[in-house]
Amino acid sequence: MSAGTDTSATYRRGMTEHVTITPSILYFGTPVVLLSTENADGTTNLAPMSSAWALGETVVLGLGSEGHSARNLGQRPELVINLPGPRLWPQVEALAPLTGRDPVPAAKRDVFRFEPDKFGAAGLHPEPAELVRPSRVAQCPIQLEATAIQVRPAAHGSFTIIEARVLRVHCAPELVVPGTQHVDPQRWSPLIYNFRHYFGLGPELGHTFRSQTRPSAQLAQ
Repeated sequence: MSAGTDTSATYRRGMTEHVTITPSILYFGTPVVLLSTENADGTTNLAPMSSAWALGETVVLGLGSEGHSARNLGQRPELVINLPGPRLWPQVEALAPLTGRDPVPAAKRDVFRFEPDKFGAAGLHPEPAELVRPSRVAQCPIQLEATAIQVRPAAHGSFTIIEARVLRVHCAPELVVPGTQHVDPQRWSPLIYNFRHYFGLGPELGHTFRSQTRPSAQLAQ
């Protein structure tokens, strides 16, 4: 290295400066899920959530312990993980202040209200599942029928962690790569919950070396 070179400046080139903050939430951008669970009377409760991620055929969900969905899954393990697209954000938000618990838990009374018919309140339509009892959301392009294999309290906070095994995947035909079992990432855009704001996906930036689907035409050039 030549004399007089500022090594610290070279190291910092292209780096981002940071400040320390204490945000009230850590919703840094995850897909929205409309979660179908079974009520005690056999009807379906529907709730929006954004703490969900997948490993293989297992989906891990994080729910508030006082919510009706967590209570349902503690007693009846079947569920449907419905994935809405960006255009359904108004319906998702219509569900946000509603709860299936009656009476409403004390911690929620200032913000939430009891609603027994979540589908009707949000303008959504139920359709029967094939392997589980809770209904699917007809308007959601991707639906995962599943069963909870573990329901446990989180190590910290009033949350419940659910590990769910996916039993069957339903997908809108136009989102499937023809002749394959793959969802086309060029056509599927999940609804993203980003620090309590709703977003869709932007154009593709790239793909992992393990991808089994083709990149966008622009990237392939």
